[in-house]
Amino acid sequence: VQLADASTPSPQGAWLRAEALVQLHRLWRDRGGEELLQVQVQDSTGGPPEEIVLSQEAQAELQQPVFISWSSGKVKAFYGDEAESILISNLKRGIISLLQLQPHAGTAMEEDVSGSCQVTYATSNHSITKTKDLLSCTKPKSGFTSVNKIFGVEWQPTSRSQYMVKDNLLQSVLAEESHVVSPALRSTTGIKISSRQQLQLVSSQTPGPAEVAGQSLEDVLSGMEEQHQPLGMPSLPFRRVCTLCPTLRAYLKGFDSQRVKMDTSKAATTWQFQRLIQMLRGAKKRDVLQLLRRAPEAMIPFVVEAAVAAQSVASLAALSDFLDFSKDPKSLLEKFLYAAAFSPRPSGDLLCLVLDKLDGKQLAPEVQETGIVAVGSLVGKLCRQKLCGLQEVERGVETILAGLRGAEEESKTVIYLLALGNAVLPKTIPTLLDHAEEGPATVTTAAISALRQFPTQHISDKVKRAMRRIFHETRKIYEKTCRLAAAEILLDNEPLPMDVINILLAASELETEMAMFLLLKVQNNLRADHHPARKIMKDIMRDPRINNYNLFSKAGISSSFSGPLTVTQDLLSTFGLDLLFLEGGFLRKSVSDFSLLSHGRRLRAAQVTIEAQGMESMLGENVLEGEEEPELMAGMSAIFFDVQLRPVVFFQGYTDLMAKVLLSSGEPTSVVKGNLLLMDHHQVIPLQSGLQVTIKLQGGLGLDISANMDVSIWEQELKTSINTRGSLAIDFQAELDAPFLQATLRNQMEVETSIHFDTMLRFSGSPVLMCLQLREEKVPYREIFTVSKSAGSQSSTTRKGRQGILPGQEFALHRANSKVCNLLLTAEEE
Repeated sequence: VQLADASTPSPQGAWLRAEALVQLHRLWRDRGGEELLQVQVQDSTGGPPEEIVLSQEAQAELQQPVFISWSSGKVKAFYGDEAESILISNLKRGIISLLQLQPHAGTAMEEDVSGSCQVTYATSNHSITKTKDLLSCTKPKSGFTSVNKIFGVEWQPTSRSQYMVKDNLLQSVLAEESHVVSPALRSTTGIKISSRQQLQLVSSQTPGPAEVAGQSLEDVLSGMEEQHQPLGMPSLPFRRVCTLCPTLRAYLKGFDSQRVKMDTSKAATTWQFQRLIQMLRGAKKRDVLQLLRRAPEAMIPFVVEAAVAAQSVASLAALSDFLDFSKDPKSLLEKFLYAAAFSPRPSGDLLCLVLDKLDGKQLAPEVQETGIVAVGSLVGKLCRQKLCGLQEVERGVETILAGLRGAEEESKTVIYLLALGNAVLPKTIPTLLDHAEEGPATVTTAAISALRQFPTQHISDKVKRAMRRIFHETRKIYEKTCRLAAAEILLDNEPLPMDVINILLAASELETEMAMFLLLKVQNNLRADHHPARKIMKDIMRDPRINNYNLFSKAGISSSFSGPLTVTQDLLSTFGLDLLFLEGGFLRKSVSDFSLLSHGRRLRAAQVTIEAQGMESMLGENVLEGEEEPELMAGMSAIFFDVQLRPVVFFQGYTDLMAKVLLSSGEPTSVVKGNLLLMDHHQVIPLQSGLQVTIKLQGGLGLDISANMDVSIWEQELKTSINTRGSLAIDFQAELDAPFLQATLRNQMEVETSIHFDTMLRFSGSPVLMCLQLREEKVPYREIFTVSKSAGSQSSTTRKGRQGILPGQEFALHRANSKVCNLLLTAEEE
């Protein structure tokens, strides 16, 4: 067996070769051809670096015989000592699995050390070739992975065995398998596992125990001196005990003397976050509670986030005792709820804790609303783990639906609809459609936003019919942003050619800014190689009745564009910006979107929507006939890592607007600040040989996002800036465990980044001029490769690494924007 790192530069991997003499003796046979075989391992040797010597206890265990019921090349049952050590027992399973074969071609389900797998046989003369589909194998569940597969691992296994049979006697077996495992976002940080087994007939005449008489297999087994229990064929998972890992109790002893200084956006803090999670997973409740109570006030949110991410029974019980929803500050309670919402693989216990803390209490509106959207996120992630039947999930769904039925205020209805969007439950689509078609503008917007969270397969004909009615206003008049959102659902989910044509033709009758936005949306989709409807739209645009100057010559200032930020063999990251203006030149809605596309999956890493309504009356514009006159309001809605957050209202009403302008401090406002566990993967790969490799992936993110807005009445300018600072730390490792060797390949990577998104709006003239700037500062990164080996009393560790700084850059968004920026920035310098 060999473990090799696919990265460059990387130290030499770890490998092991072992040999043994295996004796097979038939103890009993019935008339139907079923046989009881004794399998015994003797004279085992191994290396490198030199001969490996097993302990006397392990050697004695290895030489203990096991028994199999064998018929026509198939192992029917396996008997042995269930008290035997897992590693030794698995080695014997690996040897026995080599005796699974069939003499004729075909496909069958077969159970061996890998689990119950689909195998395909091909025969030729004296040769039998068996190909095992390792991705089809089912076995007792062990390990876990992130719900978002984009943060999981890619596993590419192959297995092929060659049998040589002559005169009905098995002459040799050569079994080879390989596994390439890598983080989904970075295949260059991969580990290749190669395993090879060879069984060669030495002699068919060896002395051994004589055959015994018996009416049945059970009689023969019961007549033996030692009792042997029936055992399962699949490999048993082995969990390595880390003797050098720090414990929470040891950490607490020196805790008082430690200086607590943490910068969320620095990699050092993110590594500290991951180490704390590991300590909490092995800690007792009293130690977790002691840490929470002794931590300085500034560190408590950090510990709460780590305790939620650890998600052990002890850490959740400690949080239950520590958090008091009737007394604790709102910021800490929201931190706990968002940490739960962003959990990469939440448990039913975590959802139960959140529901218990929300149940029947008089909470601040912000905490209550955050709790509801968190419940939606937890429900959705549990269902994606096939845990929809849990009692806690049913309770969570009913909490949201009952709240929606009883909501009397529009703002409450919006929160419950957004929670349904986080849950992404197909059975709630009819409810969302009812609110989308029948509700007031804010409710319709929230319902359509929730529907946009659903994957394409759930955007059925019924959903599309409802979106057509909203866009084309066949039943009632809808606010313009609602109509545009309905059009986007139709365009983004396997659109019918007729829908695209009707939307484009309808644009000719829309007001200028709305039509401009819609047409640019279609053109942008045409340019995006990854857009699912690109081909359909391209075919439609060949028709001169659609693609003509009359339709596409709208002269508004609204815009829609997206483009790539980073392109690798595994990842496409994109930035998109939609801007919808009022006819008078005031911004109605802006949506900035950072998305990740990897291996056919899409993740909205960050989407920030800022809306301002009711400005028409301030600017002296008339509301269109049939439309409701909206209240003066501005607010923000954000989605991070596919989780919709609680919307934030900047101001509501003219009086509130004036008060906030006059009392504004001018200091940046914190939007998001904290630590998240994005990647959490533990996988046991049983090898054909009976050895096993454990794959671990943990990725933490530290994030600090702040926003600032500056309004100058004198200069008639509006400036906004969104500053995002963050650090990502990824720990990826493979552990090989054998009775005579432990080896670990580890890859640790860290990166720090800072991205600034600035806008400048000058409304002193007509048209309104706007400049957008997206720039990234220098990006420092570091990568360390480690190989550790331990055999008997010998151990060694090898390390290699690399580090560097990627230059900063400013992204060119689109040509028109560059011209306006050049004009505004030049004027500002003068």
